[in-house]
Amino acid sequence: MSQIIKVIGIQQTCSTEKAQSFEITKTLIKQASKQSPDLIVLQELHATDYFCQTQEPNKFDLAEPLDGPTAQFLSAQAKNSNAVIVGSIFERRAAGIYHNTALVFERDGSLAGFYRKMHIPDDPGFYEKYYFTPGDPDGFEPIQTSIGKLGVMVCWDQWYPEGARIMALKGAQILIYPTAIGWDDTDTPDEQTRQKDAWIGVQRGHSIANNLPVVAINRVGHEPDPSNQSSGIKFWGHSFITGPQGEFLDIAEHQETCLIQAEIDFNKTEKTRRIWPYFRDRRIDAYTGLQSRYIKD
Repeated sequence: MSQIIKVIGIQQTCSTEKAQSFEITKTLIKQASKQSPDLIVLQELHATDYFCQTQEPNKFDLAEPLDGPTAQFLSAQAKNSNAVIVGSIFERRAAGIYHNTALVFERDGSLAGFYRKMHIPDDPGFYEKYYFTPGDPDGFEPIQTSIGKLGVMVCWDQWYPEGARIMALKGAQILIYPTAIGWDDTDTPDEQTRQKDAWIGVQRGHSIANNLPVVAINRVGHEPDPSNQSSGIKFWGHSFITGPQGEFLDIAEHQETCLIQAEIDFNKTEKTRRIWPYFRDRRIDAYTGLQSRYIKD
């Protein structure tokens, strides 16, 4: 029997004020709900601007507990839209322990589960190690929902095939990557294109290598650098959804607020794995080096 779900991703701009970001998101979720989706996916840290461009202690005031205002907002939106929603918060777990956390809410507004970002970048304009503690070692765990098992990860995780593979081995039926990635205006147009194409390509690779659909939702808009050390970040959008062979089901070929959508048949993973039996032919006896930082000759 076919298990088909309708997925809608929301690509949007964000505000420094949570209330304003909530209004933008709420309007787009209301628009999406008219199409009766089973799953709505939001981007990374959608409640605020991307505050990691600088290192400022007062930014920790933006953090919330798992049941804080953003979680309550997402819960209400899931219930109102009758859809499973994947959202994002800056989580305060305890004094001095903060995470970049994805939350998954059921159709009835209950919390189905959460995922704490495992790979944390630290680059000019993306000073996430200052703010976020990596997720716990057992963090690559699919989240069971009424529509299936969701392999949710966050942004920088999308560059690592290990996380995608572990999620797939644990039975994830779809890989989901809320994202906040953009360009430095000093990069040449050719370099910007290479970066965007690499971002799309590596995630299509996860889709192909694991025979799983992928949903990658990025933010859009230019956000200035508060320190004026750079011109800020232009988030490149281009959110997309693939099928289990990496084929595009929908893609936003621009940097504008929009919805992307697709129908995903989970049973296609079974059919594809019968033709392309990567999992059968894995040499699990020969992969011990993957847990090493570096392997010398």
